[in-house]
Amino acid sequence: MKYTTLSLFILLLLAACTPKSGEKMSDLQDKSEGMTEAIEKAQQTEAFRNNIPSPGPAPKVELGQAETFKLDNGLTVIVVENHKLPRVGIQLYVDAPVIAEGDKAGYIDMAGQLLNKGTKTKSKAEIDEAVDFIGASLSTSGTGFYAQSLTRHADKIMEIAQDVLLNPAFPQEEFDKAKKQTLSGLAQAQEDPNEIAANVGQVLRYGKDHPYGQITTQKTVEEMTLADAKSYYENFFKPKISYLVIVGDITPAQAKEKAQKYFGAWSNEGLVQVRQNYPEAKKPGKRSVDFVDKAGAVQSVINVTYPVDLTPGSPDAIKAQVAASTFGGFFGSRLNKNLREDKAYTYGARARLEPDRLVGSFRAYASVRNEVTDSSLVQMLYEMDRIRQEPLDEKELTLAKNVMNGRYARALESPETVARFALNTARYNLPEDYYATYLKKLAAVTAADVQAMAKKYITPDNAHVLVVGNKDDVYEKIAVFAPDGKVNSYDAYGNPIEDADTAVPAGMTAEKVIEDYLNAIGGMKKLDGVKSVKTVMTGDTQMGQMMMTTVQQMPDKFALMVGANGMTIQQIVVNGDKGKMGGMGGNKELTAEEIEEYKNQATPFNERLYMTDAYDLELKGIESINGTKAYKILVTEKGGDKATEYYDTTTGLKIRTIQTNDAGDGNVQTAIYDLADYKEVSGIKMPHTTTATGVMPMALTLKAKSIEINGEIEEAIFKVE
Repeated sequence: MKYTTLSLFILLLLAACTPKSGEKMSDLQDKSEGMTEAIEKAQQTEAFRNNIPSPGPAPKVELGQAETFKLDNGLTVIVVENHKLPRVGIQLYVDAPVIAEGDKAGYIDMAGQLLNKGTKTKSKAEIDEAVDFIGASLSTSGTGFYAQSLTRHADKIMEIAQDVLLNPAFPQEEFDKAKKQTLSGLAQAQEDPNEIAANVGQVLRYGKDHPYGQITTQKTVEEMTLADAKSYYENFFKPKISYLVIVGDITPAQAKEKAQKYFGAWSNEGLVQVRQNYPEAKKPGKRSVDFVDKAGAVQSVINVTYPVDLTPGSPDAIKAQVAASTFGGFFGSRLNKNLREDKAYTYGARARLEPDRLVGSFRAYASVRNEVTDSSLVQMLYEMDRIRQEPLDEKELTLAKNVMNGRYARALESPETVARFALNTARYNLPEDYYATYLKKLAAVTAADVQAMAKKYITPDNAHVLVVGNKDDVYEKIAVFAPDGKVNSYDAYGNPIEDADTAVPAGMTAEKVIEDYLNAIGGMKKLDGVKSVKTVMTGDTQMGQMMMTTVQQMPDKFALMVGANGMTIQQIVVNGDKGKMGGMGGNKELTAEEIEEYKNQATPFNERLYMTDAYDLELKGIESINGTKAYKILVTEKGGDKATEYYDTTTGLKIRTIQTNDAGDGNVQTAIYDLADYKEVSGIKMPHTTTATGVMPMALTLKAKSIEINGEIEEAIFKVE
């Protein structure tokens, strides 16, 4: 049971995709991550901590003088002149009102994605080619676009951006493609504990009726239409509520001439005025303990979060940021030193305090081992209280300021940062010298200021304590953190789950669930008559369309082939006591242990063996899987391998399998296989769609091209040389 047929397919596919140099795929992804932390970590050795540089006078920041003017159509243009490099950055920001998207959440983002997917005169490919030809970049979003080019190509990139902004075609085929990609990403995110925590935390923090608390789900994507995306564009992409920020090797006079030439004809016709009316986001009156079950997870993601009344540029903003930074904003913060360095509970614990014009947020978070979930929460809440009660010493305060100074200095190297500062100054009506004097204001923050801000904005007793983890391991342990001992359960989208919905009917056992499943797919008489099954499935991957052919023949023959374009990329063949694995890279004999593992796959409908002494079954309860109530069964093989399986309480059909395997180097990999679209084949119901998440970068969906039961099997398939 260690490997399902699909998990074997994925292992073979990953083997085919792995670089021949031997470098791990995870290594390739990780190379671009963690730079800021690495710098901070290197600076914060014990010697550095004991000899923190004394603060000097705050340096004067030269951001470049921003010049602002309006075009006749109301478009606000901000120009920041900077001739250090021969390039120009152009940002168009549409300052639309906050919209409650409701049951179509995500259509605003979809509208932004479609802007550069084709205009009335150019296809997406033609737009991409034009941008690439001049070595420029152009990206779009629900709030506008950002483009960058060399100075000599400024006119060309503005011409392309003008076409994208003013003449989008919103092609139906691109909309359909974007929906498909979004759904694939959501399927993967739904199984990622960090993504689940982010989504559910958002719902809890703001409430489902608040625009910030509405999240994109499979259901909302399926509900949205192309007309929704077009309507948003037509109602709000107007110059009167927009900003054009131009930064770089350009003079204000040149910028004004180009802005007028390319965006002066942009019309305000159709601009919609929206009255913003939605409930206020409030902290819980007392601490709320919230839980999302992630079966098979070996770590818990913990979040302590709530909304805060903190706006950009407010008198508290910088002082509150110092308090949050000291508490959990960098490698040497109190929270990280406690949970990572002192207790070794996690690789990293952080906290963020985010100002916002509408409503801000606080979030402290970490991923910790299951067995220390409760201990980690004890320490996180302790540190939240400690920073409120225990004043900082000068060493701590200086360290926090030094880190914030360094981040600010590094950020100024990017023209996008300068553009954002200029835009924020205009949008939030900040003083003209707000960012130029940032370091001076930072230097003036005292330990007393930090403690006052902590008492005001860090409130452990009025917070959502959210845990995403394995229910069997952590659920009972976290109830102690709730004042009333009650844990609130939610699904992956923040929908409440009532205890009554998960109560197992009297008399129901794990064995009865398996018996109902076997009867639901055809009954033991028909299943016992199955001697062979051949299945061909296809799916789209990053390598193109792949084909998986599986052949099972009783009692001990099994073959799995992964191919593309008529070629076999990888394969496994087992014939009795012989076996091989091979493909484009050559063949190798399987070990006796591997052969025994793969021979288990030779038995179709392996669930028939669950009633034997080779397996132990345990009914763990009822859970909601993608909106379907399902019995949760823990299946343990005598060798120790485990899987968690889910069976629809109404139909009896298996709808999900979760496997946790050793991925090497101390890492554990959890893979989820969702089964759907059951159809009869020779009188037996078999799933015709399988979706795998948690293994590959994106969800992988395979659909059955053909399934044959007791058909003719060529002996050559099982040839082992």
